[in-house]
Amino acid sequence: MTAPMISTASPASGSAGTTVWLTGSGFTGVSAVRFGSVPATSFTVVSPTVISVTAPAGSGTVQITVTGPGGTSNGLAFTYVSAAPVITVSTPASGSAGTTVSLTGTGLTGVTAVHFGSVPATSFTIVSDTQALVTAPSGTGTVQITVTSPGGTSNGLAFTYVSAAPVISSVSPASGSAGTTVSLTGTGLTGVSAVRFGSVPATSFTVVSPTVISATAPAGSGTVQITVTGPGGTSNALAFTYVGVPHLTSAVPNGGPTAGGTSVTVTGTGLSEVVTVTFGATSVAFTVVSDSVLVTTAPAGSGTVQITATSPGGSSNTLPYTYLPAPVVTAVTPDQGPTVGGTTVTVTGSGFTGATGVQFGSTPATFTVVSNTQIVAAAPPGAPGVVRVTVTTAGGTGSAFYYYLGTPVLTGVVPVEGPTSGGTTLTLTGSSLSEASAVRFGSVSATSFTVVSDTQVLATSPAGSGTEQITVTSPGGTSNGVAFTYAPAPHLTSAVPNEGPTAGGTLVTLTGTGLSEVATVTFGATPAPFTILSDTLLVATAPAGSGTVQITATAPGGTSNTLSYLQVAPPVL
Repeated sequence: MTAPMISTASPASGSAGTTVWLTGSGFTGVSAVRFGSVPATSFTVVSPTVISVTAPAGSGTVQITVTGPGGTSNGLAFTYVSAAPVITVSTPASGSAGTTVSLTGTGLTGVTAVHFGSVPATSFTIVSDTQALVTAPSGTGTVQITVTSPGGTSNGLAFTYVSAAPVISSVSPASGSAGTTVSLTGTGLTGVSAVRFGSVPATSFTVVSPTVISATAPAGSGTVQITVTGPGGTSNALAFTYVGVPHLTSAVPNGGPTAGGTSVTVTGTGLSEVVTVTFGATSVAFTVVSDSVLVTTAPAGSGTVQITATSPGGSSNTLPYTYLPAPVVTAVTPDQGPTVGGTTVTVTGSGFTGATGVQFGSTPATFTVVSNTQIVAAAPPGAPGVVRVTVTTAGGTGSAFYYYLGTPVLTGVVPVEGPTSGGTTLTLTGSSLSEASAVRFGSVSATSFTVVSDTQVLATSPAGSGTEQITVTSPGGTSNGVAFTYAPAPHLTSAVPNEGPTAGGTLVTLTGTGLSEVATVTFGATPAPFTILSDTLLVATAPAGSGTVQITATAPGGTSNTLSYLQVAPPVL
């Protein structure tokens, strides 16, 4: 008999227990099948050309042979490979796409594929022969996780797909009051069934997209955690702080110029969270000083606008702010005064209501607002020269000129005396005389005066007596005084002798009063030389003349009465 022959072995590799089908010829009466030198665990001669055999334990590549009555067959190679892996636990047993699943079992070294149902895992890592970490791919429902290695495919373990818990990454705004619309952004927001502020459900919410939810804050206080709940569970939490609506109590000042730029202090409550301040529709920069004070700068504007402060809690009540035109000064009356101040000045113009200051140059003045068009102010002291009188209101400033005049100064008067009847023309010298408005002799005004220059005034004395102080008054004040003496006219009581030759030369003794100031003695129209002996006595020398003439004596106080003097021709012999 001929030895059996094997032509194929299928499969040509496997592990202990693998069923291998051998085809060939001469299989009738086969008594042994070996894998290398090891007998097969079992075999069945199916027909003269087919044998079914179970691989025994082994390793590497061995030759399969069959032995029959005719001898032993040729050999065909069979390669031992590892046994199919076995998985015993998958943790977790449910999750969503992207979930990391830990598989434990045996024979995991050399795994070449992991499937969730028919879908390959997104990725996997073999940690050891007993553990693998795999990432779940997209899927739905319950599927079987299997692993495949050269030894075969493992048993399956169930994995149930569930939706992932939503994740919120931002809340805007992060503070507000009941009714605030809050935008939540994140992932996995599709199918969200609840949004909560702390434990309180949102008043309402709308899932805008898988990454955006718009929610309305319910009533609440303090800081709470916002969470969203979907089929996959409840999200992480983000903080939301309840804040109150700001309340405004005052704005100081509550008006300013149309050009803007006024610093305005706003007081109230709940100002620490303010994010916007507006004057009418115009937003402005501001500084929060405290929860009850903020400082801002008014923008340009006109009329009356409303100041509003807005925080995440809402918009405040409003406070009026009025834009005011700058005051206009058209006249200052009088427009000059003394450097010592004190002059009552009437300022006329417009826009004076609410005036907060009047200044002469840089010096504040006391003032009274009489009406929108008139202010009465007291000029403060100032230096000689011109200054601006400035009126300040919330609307700005307006001004006109005012002149500080130096006080007149008198340094001399010529003559220094004159008759009690007045009429003497005097020359006054000094400084700051150009604005002279009055010249007085004591308390009596000069009959007339003429300003010649800033250093000279001509004045005519009024009637008077004794010594008086001459003063000059101008808007700059009243000068010092210079003395002027009213001298009485001399009075003659006797002339001894009262006659003499026509040739003149006679010494005539004149008695009377007021003779000490006599400046001229005349016989008729002819001046005569004289000597003053006392206030009651002088001696004059009669000039040549004829007939009866009148003797007079003239002093600063005037001309005396007359005494007769007869000039007699010598006898003819």
